[in-house]
Amino acid sequence: MNNISKANNLYLILAGVFIASLVSCNLIFQKFFQLEIWLPFIGKYTFEQSVGLLPYPVTFLVTDIISEIYGRKKANQVVTSGLIASFFMLLVVTVSDQISATPWSPVDDDTFHKVFGLSGAAVLASMLAYLFAQYVDIRVFHFWKKLTNGKHLWLRNNASTIFSQFIDTFSVLFLLCSFDVISWDRFSILLLNGFLFKVFFAAFDTPIFYLCCYYLRKKFNLKANEDLG
Repeated sequence: MNNISKANNLYLILAGVFIASLVSCNLIFQKFFQLEIWLPFIGKYTFEQSVGLLPYPVTFLVTDIISEIYGRKKANQVVTSGLIASFFMLLVVTVSDQISATPWSPVDDDTFHKVFGLSGAAVLASMLAYLFAQYVDIRVFHFWKKLTNGKHLWLRNNASTIFSQFIDTFSVLFLLCSFDVISWDRFSILLLNGFLFKVFFAAFDTPIFYLCCYYLRKKFNLKANEDLG
């Protein structure tokens, strides 16, 4: 198998991981968890957030890897594919919610509706805000890549991710509060917790990002400011 075939296969795997993570976020975000943690200078702190946040950092890591190795066009294609998959998921869930369950069904209509039957407009709005943030992430990533002439990998990884994640966190929470999915009195704390969580993982995944890019550049014989696009 030549390098082109290997690169194409890897691209499909990364795209699959991105789409799976994105759809997971949209399916499970209604459940919120609480975690008691200790923070320096603050002490005991109660962290509250949606479980939909857990697969979230993977999506930005994947798009940054694709942006670095395959180029901006390929990264935008993955995000667009994620948008299509999310719309399809929303359509399937909406239709399924309208179909009556049998008397012997392990999951009755009320349970299914409670888990998956959120306002379609609310889910759609949150998906669009999320995907808008992904496009922003790709654009900012390549802005810094061009500005630094392909150097300072850590800078474009963190600068693009942190900026786009704040946009996403604010937009999604604003829309969910507007549609009465969650109450406005939870907005500030969820915004702070969500943003801090994403910033932490943006810093945490930097070594992983470096390692992946170093390995793939060596594998595909790419120069510092070169990609496969």
